[in-house]
Amino acid sequence: MATYKDAGVDIDAQDRALEQVKKMVRNTYTDGVLSDQGAFGGLFRVPRGFSQPVLVASADGVGTKLKVAIATGRNGTVGQDLVNHCINDILVQGARPLFFLDYCATGRLEPDVVADVIGGVATACSEAGVALLGGETAEMPGFYGDGDYDLAGFIVGVVDRKSILDGSKVKKGDVLVGLPSTGLHTNGYSLARKVLLDDPGFGPDDVIPELGCSVGEELLKIHRCYVNEVWPLLANGYIHAMAHITGGGLTDNLPRVLPKGLQATIKVGAWEIPPVFKVLAERGKVPEDDLWRTFNMGVGMVLIIPPKRLKKVLEHLKDVGCQGFPMGNIVKGKLGVEYDHPPEGFPSGLR
Repeated sequence: MATYKDAGVDIDAQDRALEQVKKMVRNTYTDGVLSDQGAFGGLFRVPRGFSQPVLVASADGVGTKLKVAIATGRNGTVGQDLVNHCINDILVQGARPLFFLDYCATGRLEPDVVADVIGGVATACSEAGVALLGGETAEMPGFYGDGDYDLAGFIVGVVDRKSILDGSKVKKGDVLVGLPSTGLHTNGYSLARKVLLDDPGFGPDDVIPELGCSVGEELLKIHRCYVNEVWPLLANGYIHAMAHITGGGLTDNLPRVLPKGLQATIKVGAWEIPPVFKVLAERGKVPEDDLWRTFNMGVGMVLIIPPKRLKKVLEHLKDVGCQGFPMGNIVKGKLGVEYDHPPEGFPSGLR
């Protein structure tokens, strides 16, 4: 006789994991939720107040940042990374996030680990007013190794058709305002792990003086969510476009929201690049182009705004604890990004 458990799948372990997170999930429910846990699909009512509601959807994962979480045994924050990343992705189109779904796959299900991961998802959803509408936990022995897991998420938001941000409002002379990142966020970890953990390598618990913390603590800093800080600016019509600075960095993400014939000029040195990027540049001897196309370099989100709104935008961001900084302008030119370096080159010896 062969049982499912003999084959490596423990349904009882999955039930124990889900039991630990039921209350956290239910605490994320908003007025739009029409179904409860256990249904085959989640039900959500489109909110009223939109003349032409348009649904905006996105999916993403956490990437190899998961390897750091697994190595350190600190699995409670990657769920927050996932939700915050997805929220930012639809926020840049002017959408208010409504609900989220997660997918967690593992080789051998460990209830406490899964509870930590999904608990992080629920925490981020609660902080942003997003309903955790459903999800899936899959135990896949032979596909994932014992102790390994993968994590993906799916978000749906809504925006009135007339309020969609698609780059069409961007004009010559608009100002770029950067919002600070908390570190690497969820991108560039294959390179960061190679430089810091592989060759020649530190251990996750080793402290690098320039960072003021351990390698693991630095690499697990939570991907920042900007919805609560930015939403009032969107509601007031102050923003022409936004770019979430993820894989591809400033170099590849800013052009995604620019019309043809316009270029973003970035003033390098307009903000202090966080120490982690300097450590990566110096220890890994990473070429300059790779730095800007791999990492966010301390900028998690860029707002593109008309010059007349700059003072109000900066004042608002300061009031809500998100210190924005002017970092460049929109000019005529070939679609793309140009970096305007100060005479001394990169700040703090990055060149």
